[in-house]
Order: sequence, then structure tokens, then C-alpha cells
Amino acid sequence: MSDLGRDTVELLQQLIRGEAVNDGAPDGGGEHRQVETLLRYFEGSGLEGVTVEPHPGRTSLVVRIEGTDASAPALALVGHTDVVPVEPAGWSRDPFAAEIVDGVVWGRGAIDMLNLTAAYAAVTRRLAVEGFRPRGDLVFAAVADEENGSRFGVEWLTEHRLDLIDADYVLTESGGAHAGPRPGITVMVGEKGGAGRRLRVTGTPGHGSAPWGARNAAVLAAEAVVRLSRHRAPAVITPQWRDYARALDLDAETTAALVDADRIDDVLPHLGALAGFAHASTHTTVSPNVVRAGEKGNVIPGEATVQLDIRVLPGVSREDVEGQLRDALGDLLEHIEIEGDWFGEATLSPTDTPLFDALGSAVRRVHPGAELLPMLGVGGTDGRFYRRRGIPAYGFGVLSERWDYGTFRRLFHGNDERIDVASLELTVTALDDVVRTFHDPGGSARARRIDGPERTDSRKKATT
Repeated sequence: MSDLGRDTVELLQQLIRGEAVNDGAPDGGGEHRQVETLLRYFEGSGLEGVTVEPHPGRTSLVVRIEGTDASAPALALVGHTDVVPVEPAGWSRDPFAAEIVDGVVWGRGAIDMLNLTAAYAAVTRRLAVEGFRPRGDLVFAAVADEENGSRFGVEWLTEHRLDLIDADYVLTESGGAHAGPRPGITVMVGEKGGAGRRLRVTGTPGHGSAPWGARNAAVLAAEAVVRLSRHRAPAVITPQWRDYARALDLDAETTAALVDADRIDDVLPHLGALAGFAHASTHTTVSPNVVRAGEKGNVIPGEATVQLDIRVLPGVSREDVEGQLRDALGDLLEHIEIEGDWFGEATLSPTDTPLFDALGSAVRRVHPGAELLPMLGVGGTDGRFYRRRGIPAYGFGVLSERWDYGTFRRLFHGNDERIDVASLELTVTALDDVVRTFHDPGGSARARRIDGPERTDSRKKATT
């Protein structure tokens, strides 16, 4: 393993052990511990980071290598340091011990996304130590609160300290899984939007000893959950899904069904680990994730709530979401109020950019003949804050051949999260290649600037 790879593995272990668990509470997260680890890592590199703390303990770090050409585009490597909670009973190993067993690093955050945050830091430090001077600025950002919507992270930075994190191009999570024999290596060029809602269910309280005929809010909520889970929303075949399905090199009949909106639901049960991702890539999804009802064991609850995680495809509107919920809930709406009106559209980046070209070159050095597969992410990332300002943002990595996207995605927020050391070596080597190619001081990889319709250039020069 290279020195760069070893640095990445060791730093990843330290970040996993930091236990920056984001439970959604303002005082949760503890990302300050991760920032302290990273500041120690950068000691002796000549780089000085800027820290911000919108709420006690919710700290983000930004490190910048200034470019030699003020007119050259800046590249930001944006990684979050928080992780989601765990259910320890479902884990085979301590989720925060960061053990390495048979060449695999185990722990919460191993793939979401402490692996990339560690690799970004390793590349940035190595370049600084070598004295590498990029043409445009190179920004490393280790940000807080991504796992709860980025209120104390990139969203706050965008609103209050855009000068720290602004750039012309961005790399973030996630990508690098294999598809088909060629192979195709996934690159996230966009992501679905969101429209979280809460159902407030009203029943009639009563004594639990006489449940027959009662209007139990818990029962009504349970029925709502069942209807939402069984509702079949119409499928939409996006260009990204069409290309991905064809790259899988399945039999002709299965491939035809996967790119047919009328037939894809029927073939999903035959896709194994890929089924969930295939469904999410082609449907606006509604997932009832938090259900609350009742206060006392012998009282029929008169009120219940159901928190919905709704992810929308490109082209889906707020009205489409409301219609889908009405269709699914039907006559239960007599007892249910739908709360919330937030709506975030899906985002997409162009692929005809110098950075995307650099990604392809790095991948082909590892896998000659490989192609990049532009994918639509089914979850949310900090990339959306950049794309909504017209800035291309890609989720990039290079994983070992053991990782198809179904297997990779299933471990996000799941039990036994882990990443193999081989993938860490491949990813950090590719990232080093990408940065050097994109920011070649000799100018052999000329990058043309892309300005979005609402682009605000406030990146030069960040100060404390």
C-alpha cells in the first residue's frame, strides 16, 4: 500500500472512533472532535485551517491551498464528518472501534462518508507538503451536520461564510461502484430532491380495556403506513437510469423491462441487492420512518404522527407529491392532516466539463477501457447547495470490484458498515490524480469556467 493509502486508512480509523453521531438534536453531532483530529493531522504541512461553529460543538473546518492564477477555477473537496446513529444489536463488530479485519475497515461512517473525507484530507496534505501549487484554489472542507440537512454545515456556510467554501467545481459523495463487465464506474452527477412531510392523525381517546369500535389514532396511523408502503407510484425512466441498466449487461428481456416504465416494478424482485436502488432511481419514494402514538399503556391514543421521508425525481413538482399522498391515503384523509410544505427540487450537473474529463482519465488509469456512468443519487448530499447555484458537483470514488452499487448502497445507514482497504487505496490514488490533472500548473489540462445563472463569486480570499 502507498503512503497516501496508509494515511487515508489511519485517518479514517481516527474519524470513525470520533463517534460524531448526529441524532438530529442541536447539541448532537460533536463534530468538534473530528475537527480537532484533522487539525492535528495537518500539523507540519504549512496549512492553516479556518473553523466555524454555528452552534456549540457543531464545528466545520476549511483548508485552502491558494492557486497561482486568480482567474483559474477553484476546486472544492467537500466531506462531512458526522455519521448517523447505530442500532448496536445489529452489528457484528463494535461500530466505533474501526477494526481492520481481513483487509476491511469496519465502522459507522466507513462509506458514508468518512472514507472520502479522510482521502480528501490526505490528498490535500500531501500536495501541500510537496509544495504543489494549483492553478486555481484547492479547498478542503470538513463540514458538520450533513446527516440532518446541513443546517449547521454547508447550508450555514452558504448563507454566512460563502467565501470559505465557494468554488467553481466540487467533489463530494458518493460513487465508484462497478456496473457490468466493461466496467462502468458510477459518478453521481446529481441527486433526487426532497419534500419531507408529517402526518398528524386524529382519533378519539378512550380506555384501553374497550378497544372495539374505538377510533384509535395508533391504528389509523398504522393503516396509513401500510397504504403508503403498498402504493405503487408511476415509474419514470431517467436518462441516467437507462444508461446504468444497459451497462449491467443482464439478459435482453430483463434489460428491456428495467427501462420500461410499465414493466420495471414487475422485475424488481429478481434484482437481488440492486432492487432497492433500482426502485428509488425510478420512483418518487415515500418512506414512513418515525411513528409516534400514545402516552400510557391503558389509554387509547387520540393523536399520532408519522414522519415521511419523501424523495422526488427530476421534473416532479410539489403538487405531484401532494397528489401521490392523496392517492395513497384515500379515505383516511378524513382523519389525517398533512403538515409541511418544504420542497427541494432534484439537482443535476453537466458532464461536459473539465473536471468530469479528469475523473474519466483517473478511472481509466486504473481500469483501461472503463467508462464513467453518470448517476442520479437517491439520497441527499451537500452537493445540492452547489448545483442550485449552477456549480457542477460530482460524487466520485473508485471502489474495488467487490462493490456493485446495490451492495454499496445497502450499507449506507445500515448495519455492519465497512469499506475494504483496497477501495481506499484506489480512491485516494484516483483523487490525487484528479487534482493534479485538473490543477496542472503547466496548464496542460485547461479548465473552462462554468457560471450558473445565480453564480456569486465570493471565494477569493477567505479570511477568519
